Amino acid sequence: MTAFIRQEALEKAREIHLKADEEFAIEKSQLVRNDTQSIDSQYEKKFKQAAMSQQITKSTLSNKTRLRLLSARQELLDDLFEQANNKLADITTDEAKYQDILKNLILEGLYALNESKVSVRCRSKDDDVVRKAADAAQAEYKEKMNGRETEIKIEEKDKLPEETYVPIKLCSHCSLTTPRSGGVTIVNSTGRIDINNTFEERLRLLQTESLPSVRATLFGENKNRKFKD
Repeated sequence: MTAFIRQEALEKAREIHLKADEEFAIEKSQLVRNDTQSIDSQYEKKFKQAAMSQQITKSTLSNKTRLRLLSARQELLDDLFEQANNKLADITTDEAKYQDILKNLILEGLYALNESKVSVRCRSKDDDVVRKAADAAQAEYKEKMNGRETEIKIEEKDKLPEETYVPIKLCSHCSLTTPRSGGVTIVNSTGRIDINNTFEERLRLLQTESLPSVRATLFGENKNRKFKD
């Protein structure tokens, strides 16, 4: 009887031990699985953060490179038009060529204003050549407009300035004076409408209008640009 009870006790103890081992294994597996998931989640989070940081760094470097490139291109374009501006005065050294240019500038104003009387403003030093150009423009206007005449008056007092003031960067109250290159301004009879055909203004308009084509010639077409002028 004692042996039977002892045997039952041993079997019961073995069952308890096996069940405890099984529960321990289950609990251990659960703990390992939870820890593994936590590690995987942390790793995935850090991986995403690292990838995002790398993407931000790459984008920042790309933008800085692009801005430096755009800045260098703009400096080149500014220098190009600055050289053109410095050469404007050379046009006036050839009086015949300058007179023909003035004639066409005056004609352009006559056609635009379409009035019987206009006045022309110029630099004092250009009075003689502008008078000759105005006479030629007046004759051509009459011929092209089927005999229609227009009176052109050369302003004696209201002259174009010989110099222009150019602000100096980093100094709000400083400026330099640069000589005006030439050209004329054509004013209608009431004085309310004027056409600025000075060389500086024409170059400024040319710079604005031709900048896209100049940029394309120097640097090639922008592949990301959807619309063209």
